[in-house]
Parts: sequence; structure tokens; C-alpha cells
Amino acid sequence: MPAPDAFPTRYGPWALVAGAAVGLGAEYARQLAARGLAVAMIDRDAGALEATAAEIRAGGGAVRTLALDLARPDLGDAVRAATADLEIGLLVYNAAIGTVSPFLEVPTAGMQAMLDVNCRGPLLLAHALLPAMVARRRGGIVLMSSMAADFGSAQLAVYAATKAFDLVLAEALWAELREHGVDVLAVQPGSTRTPGWQASQPPELRGPGPHVMEPPDVVREALAALGVEPTVVPGEANRQGAQMLATLPRRDAIALMSRITATLLPTARTVA
Repeated sequence: MPAPDAFPTRYGPWALVAGAAVGLGAEYARQLAARGLAVAMIDRDAGALEATAAEIRAGGGAVRTLALDLARPDLGDAVRAATADLEIGLLVYNAAIGTVSPFLEVPTAGMQAMLDVNCRGPLLLAHALLPAMVARRRGGIVLMSSMAADFGSAQLAVYAATKAFDLVLAEALWAELREHGVDVLAVQPGSTRTPGWQASQPPELRGPGPHVMEPPDVVREALAALGVEPTVVPGEANRQGAQMLATLPRRDAIALMSRITATLLPTARTVA
């Protein structure tokens, strides 16, 4: 990773954060602004987006907000047009929709929304923004995957599959683009205290706990790994858990993950 004072030179002058209104996306916007980047923030929740943007502006950061639905089929063209006057050196795709539900109870529209936001969105934005980064021979992409991407899990079939897509996409781009000066990173967070995570938890489990990370800590570890590794699992406890799962026969790991997700509440809100 570049030294802090070199970060804007390597990944600036603008970063684009998709899914930036609350949670991890808002924290990415805060920390990138603190590192000296101007931030273009995208979210469909215009009110929450403007509130986070106002906070960053109050701290001296430069911000542009774009109230866009990341499920729109022309997302790449729409963002390219809205940012045509900006030099974007870093894309962070944080947005995700996740349904905690048995597969046969997920409506077709819900499955389509997860595919649109979790898979098509990062694919289109990466394809739209990468040519300029490659031409400049500098830049970066951060795709938010999940620890759920490593194994199938009951009640998270579609969500986990979309996050596996993001993981493999980021790792492939890391291998393909590093010779062009563009850094790519897949981030696999575990339980993180975001609004979406809290919505999926029973009330008694929403408070502080030893295996729940805070958004600032996840983002700090992610930005520290950018330009160093293709993939990062933030949090030492999460890394140990991932290593333990990797030692199990695959059927046992799937069964264990499914027992864990059995405690989650049914929800159609973001779980990443």
C-alpha cells in the first residue's frame, strides 16, 4: 500500500464509492476523504446520502453525491456521464442486497435485485471506469465480498452466491490488471455493525460482541491491504475462523455455516 501522503497520487484525485449512504460505504467515504481524496458518493437513499456528505464537507472534504439506483441496467453509462469531468482513480463497490430466507421463499424480484446490485453493478462500474485507470497506469478497485462467499449456506443461497461472484471477479482482475498499474482488492468482512447486519440479528445479539467488528476497523484494514494482497478478511478472529473452516471437509463447513445462519432473522435488507 502507498504511504499515506502518496495515497492521493496513487488513487486520486477522486474516489467513487457505490452504496455510500450508511454503514461501510459511508465509512469508506469518510476515510478516503481523510486521506486526501475527493469522493463521489452513490446511493439510492438520497436523504441518508446527503447527510453523510454534509458530515464529510463539514470536515473539509470535497464531495459529489449521485442519487442513483445501482440496479439500473444502464448504470455504467449513467455514472460515466455523471462523472465525465472527474478523474476517478479508485472505485469502491460496497452496495449489496441480501435476503435471509429459505431459497424457495425468495421472490423472483428479490433474486433479480440481488443479481442486479451485487453482481451486475460492480461489473458495469468496473468496466466503465477501468479503461481510464489502465491508460493512466494507476488506480484501484475495492469490491466488497463476504465471508459467506467461501461456502454455501442455508438461508443465504443467492446472497452467498453473488458474493462468491464478487470474490472471483476481484481476484481475476487483480491478476489481470496488476501489470497495468491498477490494484484490485476483494474484502471479505464477517459480522460488522452496519444497519443491514443489525436488521438480520435477534435483538439480544445486536450489541457489542467479541466477533462483531465496527465499520471503521474493517475499512482501515481494507485500505491497508489495497495494493498488497488480492483478498483480505478483516479481523483476526475472522481470519482464524476462515482458516478453521478451510481445514474441514467441505460438507462439514457447509453444515456449520448453515447452523450459524439458522440464528439470523428473516430479512430482505442488506446483510453485508
